[in-house]
Amino acid sequence: MNFSPTPVRSALSSPWGPMTLAASEDALVWAGFDGQAHAPETRQWPVAHSHPVLQRACDQLQAYFAGERTRFDVPINLDCGSAFQQRVWQALLTIAPGQTVSYGWMSQQIGQPGAMRAVGGAIGRNPISILIPCHRVVGSRGALTGYAGGLNRKIALLELELELESHD
Repeated sequence: MNFSPTPVRSALSSPWGPMTLAASEDALVWAGFDGQAHAPETRQWPVAHSHPVLQRACDQLQAYFAGERTRFDVPINLDCGSAFQQRVWQALLTIAPGQTVSYGWMSQQIGQPGAMRAVGGAIGRNPISILIPCHRVVGSRGALTGYAGGLNRKIALLELELELESHD
């Protein structure tokens, strides 16, 4: 992943461990659990807790964790990925809270029905966890397969969303 210019970052506590969020001047570019797979080295990025995009993302994620929000309206920038990855990440945004889809469904959504493995690779490199809901993608028979933030977090996120959707 290429983040240019250098973003600024902020820390966020979640029920499933610490997260780092990073933003360019006007959009969120990274949101991930500390230590997750494929994470960029964020420690050299300047800290900017008062950055408006980071504050907005933190507020919305805290509301999500509290069961008060299932959708996000934080501006995002996905330029760190290839054109293929960006198509996959955009398709993830179409999955409704509380629903799951398969990697096969995702590959069909982007018009490449045979590209399930490549789709899985792009999903694993999603730069904006939770807001771009890669945790909603499961195996063809509903199996809870990989998640860059750890399978236990994927399960917890899906359970949270099912609980939230059952109250609507």
